[in-house]
Amino acid sequence: MISGNEHRPLELRMIPLERIDVLNPRERNSRVFEQIVGNIQSIGLKKPIIVTPRPGSDGERYLLICGEGRFKAFKTIGQREIPAMVTEVDDESAFIMSLTENIARRKFSPLELLAGIEQLRDQGYDKKIIAEKTGLSQEYVHGVLYLLKNGEERLLTAVGSGRIPLHLAIVIAGAGSDDKTVQTALQDAYESGKLRGSQLIQARRVIERRRAQGRSMGGSMTSRKPREDVTTSSLVRNYQREVERQKLLIRKSETAQRNLLFIVGALRQLLADENFTTLLRAEGLDTMPQYLADRVWARGSGT
Repeated sequence: MISGNEHRPLELRMIPLERIDVLNPRERNSRVFEQIVGNIQSIGLKKPIIVTPRPGSDGERYLLICGEGRFKAFKTIGQREIPAMVTEVDDESAFIMSLTENIARRKFSPLELLAGIEQLRDQGYDKKIIAEKTGLSQEYVHGVLYLLKNGEERLLTAVGSGRIPLHLAIVIAGAGSDDKTVQTALQDAYESGKLRGSQLIQARRVIERRRAQGRSMGGSMTSRKPREDVTTSSLVRNYQREVERQKLLIRKSETAQRNLLFIVGALRQLLADENFTTLLRAEGLDTMPQYLADRVWARGSGT
């Protein structure tokens, strides 16, 4: 376990911006950054940044631990110095402080937050310590690390945005390509009240995208395989894989068409039952895609 530096004393100083280096740089939403700049211009800096000193070839420099948005805003409005709380910590502790301060204090995109958890783990912290430092539960951290280990970026994003409960994402990840297990998990979540109405629909959409487009979102969290050299053999293999993929798509589309015809017939009968339509309205499921509605009521039975 890594030993931390506990509660170092802080000293407030005015520090030249040119002497500050960003330790853990992050991408920012431009609209949010503009708000930070506007707030500082109108009411000033309400909270100093946090830095730690380091020797430099041209004199003392500082690593930025917390307050990157404020630091960049001061640069943008042409300031030369910024109020900073200075603390003496080693490089490793500075990195961990920067990571945990950012996780605890600003609104992350889901993958950015989850990547931060992974970085803490890689620095030698166990699930319990990560949970304590970030304010997250141990169960959440454990689940996140499991999904990260399996490259489940799409599920992680859905968990971070609240579209899928973490426990359901773990079941889906563990099921692999077993659709029956996934559907059973969805049904259990619905019957237990953990997924209702539009949440169930959103969960199904995420599962379908994962099945069709893969686990990765194409972001930086997922390591990429090295590009293979293009050869005659590789082209043939790729062509054969594409042919098999197209055949699979055709089989799936034929199955979907048969299922759709069955569903249309069943819905015509069910929607004639007033008790059934009342239940749908109560659950907020009283609408359907136009494509399906056109076929259910194609014979002019009304809407």
